[in-house]
Amino acid sequence: MYIEKIKSPADLKGLDIEALNIVADETRRAVLNRVSKHGGHVGPNLGFVEATVALHYVFNAPVDKFVFDVSHQCYPHKVLTGRAAGFLGDVDDMNAISGYSSPSECPEYDNFEVGHTSTSVSLATGLQKARDVKGTHENIIAVIGDGSLSGGEAFEGLDEASELGTGIIIVVNDNEMSIAENHGGIYKNLRALRESNGACEHNWFKAWGFEYTYLEEGNDIAKLIDVFRSVKDTDRPTVVHIHTEKGHGYAPAVQNKEAWHWGLPFNLDDGSRPVRNADGSMPDVVPAEDYAVLFSDWMLREMKLDPTLIAVTAGTPAAGGFTAAKRKEAGSQHIDMGIAEEQAVAMISGMAKGGLHPVWTVYSTFIQRTYDQIAQDLCINANPAVINVVGGGVRSMNDITHICLFDIPMLCSIPGLVYLAPTTCEEYFAMLRWAIKQEKTPVALRVPTGEVVHTTEQVDAEYACEPQYKVAHRGSKVAVVAAGSFYQKGESVVGLLAEKGIDATLINPRYLNDVDAATLDALKPDHQLVVTLEDGCKDGGFGERIAAYYGTSDMKVLVCGVKKGLYDRFDVEQLLSDNRLLDAQIVEDALAALGE
Repeated sequence: MYIEKIKSPADLKGLDIEALNIVADETRRAVLNRVSKHGGHVGPNLGFVEATVALHYVFNAPVDKFVFDVSHQCYPHKVLTGRAAGFLGDVDDMNAISGYSSPSECPEYDNFEVGHTSTSVSLATGLQKARDVKGTHENIIAVIGDGSLSGGEAFEGLDEASELGTGIIIVVNDNEMSIAENHGGIYKNLRALRESNGACEHNWFKAWGFEYTYLEEGNDIAKLIDVFRSVKDTDRPTVVHIHTEKGHGYAPAVQNKEAWHWGLPFNLDDGSRPVRNADGSMPDVVPAEDYAVLFSDWMLREMKLDPTLIAVTAGTPAAGGFTAAKRKEAGSQHIDMGIAEEQAVAMISGMAKGGLHPVWTVYSTFIQRTYDQIAQDLCINANPAVINVVGGGVRSMNDITHICLFDIPMLCSIPGLVYLAPTTCEEYFAMLRWAIKQEKTPVALRVPTGEVVHTTEQVDAEYACEPQYKVAHRGSKVAVVAAGSFYQKGESVVGLLAEKGIDATLINPRYLNDVDAATLDALKPDHQLVVTLEDGCKDGGFGERIAAYYGTSDMKVLVCGVKKGLYDRFDVEQLLSDNRLLDAQIVEDALAALGE
């Protein structure tokens, strides 16, 4: 195999077109081998194989600098920069390779840790400016595609690249898709450019001052090489717009592009996907329910009764369970503005101001992009929009660019936002219904992660905007305040304390953004220790707020959560153990705090 011998892009230079096509075929098979066994981004990487081979053939990395947007298209780049073992080897070899651009893994060829969208052009302009100041002459190449052009930072990066006016090459990988279908006015111009073979009178890139080249055959290595040679060493801001096929070379990924954007391991022969755990192992019990499905089904039923109820997504409709069929059923009551989270927040604020009831569903890791909009556009205006935060906590995405541990500290630092943490399915939908109906304040809900838990207990149908904790069991000496997805852990801890002779109080706080002073004060006469449990970063989080409330009182507080850090591809059980979050560890620490 060629790719087993390719240790750097320099090894491509002496090959002819026939050999380069073989390299592309081997690279595609290597990518498929990895994603079928390990999981990862399938369609975007398969569609960018030929372009990657051509880029590395024409340009001279690592002197010439590549920046990949989102890293959805960086797998072929990794194969050709000495990391083929992570695609051809065993699972341990694959685990050693990140699914994203990573200088900690390969500093020579990966310039940035990149996992969130619309950033490549902005990052590349920094390299562009550094080169210009130093007086060197390397090529700076930004790759952007897969819906990333709809993000605001992409617009800002293009604006600055044009303003700098020096050489930068922006490869627009146009596969006609985002994660799902494209949304946004810019994609209308991309379609017009495709249909006119780049000759459309209205050219968005030329209007911004870019030199522009279009290639229809974006999966043809020979033609790609010609195009890249024509722009190499340019001294002008230049866009190379290539039309590629998402999933190219693998029929299932071509036939259903949305489903094959990313996925868990699958059967390479037929594309079938048995239900598996995130590490590729088979689960002991196949989940019977899923919050995304339950949410979308509920919303569709409610939409028929309330035409003002609007489901909103920023390029990730699957987060809320809105499949293509469900999006069609929802019609205009489902809005996808593309990968543009800041736009989503401002838009739901405006919709709420206009009398609609918007619910924006967003993964925890992506809400980090919207701090200013939530604070300024939404909360200062006190518009009663709803944010549905999914995937928060340790049992979610775990790449360093996608960890979902920071939504509680972030959202709870914003005045005027109510952040609710349901503990069961019934409590979640009761909170969701209340949040939609109330007209006083913005509300976010942290959808429980993991298995869907039900309760037969009566769940309050109404919630005041002021925090009021629910005391599930009243004991003495120790109180366990367990929030959201960690409530069941709290039940287990209380059970273990009972075996030690301590009848502990169990509290469901429900509200993450503030403390219930009355409930906390009521613990003082007969409790010595309060244990807080939260599924996320404890630094600046929910438990520290309770600890600060007790302050100079005699009450001891044991704050249990994950220590602030940038964790990469962590093992969940190991992370819990390292942070003293296993049930038995929490009990040990509670007893130690009591001096027992």
